Amino acid sequence: MPVLWLAGFFTVLVCFSITSITLWQLRQTRIHELELADTNVANLSRSMAQQAQDTFDQADIPVAGIVERLSYDGFGAATSSRMHEFLRATAGSVEQIQGLFIYDKDGNWAATSMNRMPENANNADREYFQFHKNIDSTLPHIGHALRSRTTGDWIIPISRRVNDSAGNFAGVVLATIELAYFDRFFDRFSIGQRGVITLAMADGIVLARRPAIDNVRGASIADGELFRKYLKENYEGTATVRSVLDHELRLYGYKRLDRYPLVVLAGLSEDEVLEEWRQYAWRSLAIIVCVVVANLLFGVLLFQQIRFGLNAESQLRIASHSLEKLALQDSLTGLANRRHFQEILGLEFANGQANLHPLSLIMIDIDFFKSYNDNYGHVAGDKCIVAVAECVRSNLNRTGDLAVRYGGEEMAVFLPYSDAQGAFLLAEKIRLSVLTRALEHQGNPVGIVSISLGVYGCAAHECTSLEEFVERADAALYLAKHDGRNRTEIWQGSSVVAHSLA
Repeated sequence: MPVLWLAGFFTVLVCFSITSITLWQLRQTRIHELELADTNVANLSRSMAQQAQDTFDQADIPVAGIVERLSYDGFGAATSSRMHEFLRATAGSVEQIQGLFIYDKDGNWAATSMNRMPENANNADREYFQFHKNIDSTLPHIGHALRSRTTGDWIIPISRRVNDSAGNFAGVVLATIELAYFDRFFDRFSIGQRGVITLAMADGIVLARRPAIDNVRGASIADGELFRKYLKENYEGTATVRSVLDHELRLYGYKRLDRYPLVVLAGLSEDEVLEEWRQYAWRSLAIIVCVVVANLLFGVLLFQQIRFGLNAESQLRIASHSLEKLALQDSLTGLANRRHFQEILGLEFANGQANLHPLSLIMIDIDFFKSYNDNYGHVAGDKCIVAVAECVRSNLNRTGDLAVRYGGEEMAVFLPYSDAQGAFLLAEKIRLSVLTRALEHQGNPVGIVSISLGVYGCAAHECTSLEEFVERADAALYLAKHDGRNRTEIWQGSSVVAHSLA
């Protein structure tokens, strides 16, 4: 069994090792792919944030210049032809600016870079105008995406407040940035089929997105995990979250602009990022499955060969044990044979001499057995011997005691660590057990099978030889037979004393 267990353990260990190493490599490769994508979206978000900041800076510079000029020359300069030409020239020189506008304190158009100024045009209802009218701030203000009333295009307004010489609200200077400009810029980047680039306000209102989806402009993504968790903790970083707009799981890089309340998000679909890795993983797993199956088949064959060898070895051991048993056991009674008796007696006798413990021997003979064979036949005689042997065996309860078929109908019981008195008591139990069987024997005066027993016990050093040890027990048996049979005699000193009678 240890060899089989080792073979099975080795086979399983090899399969487990191959599988574990492959899975570990796949895991490390997956981590590497995600880390690479994480780096890419971080770089992309920084690039987008820098471009967005530059875009609004370039739009805010002329707005700030116009505000300063009006503050110096007075708001009346807004309606001059020189201002109109200046607005047209400035708007034409900045790619992302769709138009420049000046509104008075009531929201009426004072000047524009457009070719034509609409009659009675008023923008007092616009969010940016109300913001500047109510809040005295010289900082630029970026409003939500809206449609231009002049062109119908989607624009992002960036505006500043104009104060008069007394510090009161005098009007608003506005620059409008085309959202199409961001769309064109976003198209330059490779973000896969399900990637996304988003420009949003700091409050989560979407300004521009690629790819565009219905009603996305002006929609809020403030409930998304990026705004709720990550942007509150850090203004820049990466995260893997699910989009609140299309529910796609993406690796996002995010960054909030330093000078404007804007956020740039760049996301790559995790499925697309891991697509090549999945193909590689499936190929690797297919190869591993083949290798493991082949290894298991080899292991099964090896297991069967080892088991076959062990079975053969076991059968040889059984055959050897059987032969040994046949050599040391009597085939009729199952008791030890005379050869075994002589080997054990020699070993125990020598051990007894060394340890000075007592040794005892009971010699047993079936009374009138020749007459039993003549009357009942040899088959019945064998059965009688077996029955007596069972009586002998059933009364032995110690591991070291040995019951022997000494020859023919004669048997013996060797009792190491037992003195003569203990051997005598056991002999009597055996004799009475045979009588209890009440096996019919007409040739015996008592009418049933009986036995005669001779007992000898001594310390090992008291016997000069094994032959003397057996001879004294045999002498006691002879006296039992001579004095009428069906009795136990015990040898003591130089005489034999009768201890029991029938």
